[in-house]
Amino acid sequence: MPARLLIIPALLLGITAGPALAQSGASADAPRGDNTRAQLIRNIQREVLEYPHYTVYDSVKMQINGDAVTLLGKVTMPFKKDELGERVAKVRGVKTLNNQLEVLPASKSDDELRVGIASAIYSHPSFDRFTGPDRPVHVIVERGRVTLEGFVNTEADRLAALSIARSFGSFAVTDELKTQAQVRAEQQKKQ
Repeated sequence: MPARLLIIPALLLGITAGPALAQSGASADAPRGDNTRAQLIRNIQREVLEYPHYTVYDSVKMQINGDAVTLLGKVTMPFKKDELGERVAKVRGVKTLNNQLEVLPASKSDDELRVGIASAIYSHPSFDRFTGPDRPVHVIVERGRVTLEGFVNTEADRLAALSIARSFGSFAVTDELKTQAQVRAEQQKKQ
């Protein structure tokens, strides 16, 4: 069977890895040396989420082909690209790492936009219970253009997050949010 490519946003792995772990018989608590594909995904996710400088303003996705991992996405600082690459390269089971993370351009107006939008989203009743870097909605801003990535519980939560983002006067808002139902449906298609 030919190797399949798998692109998984790190912030969605908590949802997408769950059923894969259950089917493979692997435990989320298995030691990092477990060589199942699901555990490899979980270990990479852990390295990204435990990275102290990973925030809701960063987006890290991975593409896995056998033991080769490609990091994709955008981060706010050059050192994050390097350090995240180093962390993932050390994960057992990763033989080759291709770090294609992009560094977002430095911009005071982009910084103000990302902080304002994230603050407003996480002040909303649908999202105020979330804290830390593994918050479900990530706000990626590049040259005045906003992309919302991650997951939401319901379609109403998606619309609330988009409405908040659009109220800030950015050039554009791209919706890459998924409901939990959409994630489950995608998982079932792949099985």
